[in-house]
Amino acid sequence: MNVKIYVEGGGDRRELQASCRKGFSAFFDKTGLAGRMPKIIAGGGRKKTFDKFRHAFNKAAYNEFIVLLVDSEEPVLKNSGPWLHLKNRDKWDKPPEARDDNAHLMVQCMETWFLADKDSLAAFFGNGFNGNALPKRPDIENIPKDDITSGLKKATTRCDPKGIYNKGDHSFAILAQLNPDKVTGVSPHANRLVDTLLAKASAR
Repeated sequence: MNVKIYVEGGGDRRELQASCRKGFSAFFDKTGLAGRMPKIIAGGGRKKTFDKFRHAFNKAAYNEFIVLLVDSEEPVLKNSGPWLHLKNRDKWDKPPEARDDNAHLMVQCMETWFLADKDSLAAFFGNGFNGNALPKRPDIENIPKDDITSGLKKATTRCDPKGIYNKGDHSFAILAQLNPDKVTGVSPHANRLVDTLLAKASAR
């Protein structure tokens, strides 16, 4: 089974798109997908990513599995799957033939995953990193996106030479260093994503 993931991120710059692909590939490689890696497509903006996914899904070959991966931006209601969340929030319609496991969410944003592995975050930023400034609640998917962003900036105010957290400069490099087991251990949606990719990678 050939798996393709359309990931929100990377903007319109080639170097940032390459960084996005590299970061996600490094993360997935450590989940057991080494040698069976999905193809990562940096979709750019949120709506643009969905449009690219929808186009690819409608033209997919019989042996291709197409995945949409975007931030939820908001809490995901209990018992609300990704497609229902995206319909309610973004007014996106599920392609008629799409299944539940074609859509996945980073809840509430990709940076949420960083909170699952603060050791890697501290190692990345080095001297001056203040982990005490980060949100501390263990149910990381319920931490508001703004709280995560502000916490990352406060935690890195005195970091040198990396500087204050900046999504374009830092996010995908941090992603590449995360321990996926720590992320999937506290993020049910990340665990669902990895389980889906492993299952599809094993399919014939």
